[in-house]
Amino acid sequence: MAKGDFRLCDVVLDETIGRSTPDVEHERAVAIFDLIEENTFEPVGHAGGPYKLLLSLVDSKLVFSIRTESDEAVATHILSLTPFRRIIKDYFMICESYYEAIRSSTPSQIEAIDMGRRGIHNEGSQTLMDRLSGKIKLDFDTARRLFTLVCVLYWRG
Repeated sequence: MAKGDFRLCDVVLDETIGRSTPDVEHERAVAIFDLIEENTFEPVGHAGGPYKLLLSLVDSKLVFSIRTESDEAVATHILSLTPFRRIIKDYFMICESYYEAIRSSTPSQIEAIDMGRRGIHNEGSQTLMDRLSGKIKLDFDTARRLFTLVCVLYWRG
């Protein structure tokens, strides 16, 4: 184990809640790929990874189960979904508008909806960083990709 290797090498979503729409599944696959390619993930107080992350929903709570690459338990963090509910609901509504716009709207209309979508996504990402503060150090791009996965879990759960 390399000291100070603070990154994710694997991310798994709890598969017990099933699959979703092709659009949502595509978002999930892209987010996991991008996340593993480039991320900053530092469980506070741990010597270093790389890390495996299992994201799941248990009793309407978001569970981050962290292990080392060699499967040693590192930490489990459980977050209430309450601070995310409105953001996720707004995000899903604007995503539906975005996917509909792609099929039938002008490029300027699509761009306007996408700007709103990114704004709500940024709000969710910042909320995730704030909720994990003192537990896991993340950069903003890592938080953005993790927020996408939280949305996928929430959508399926």
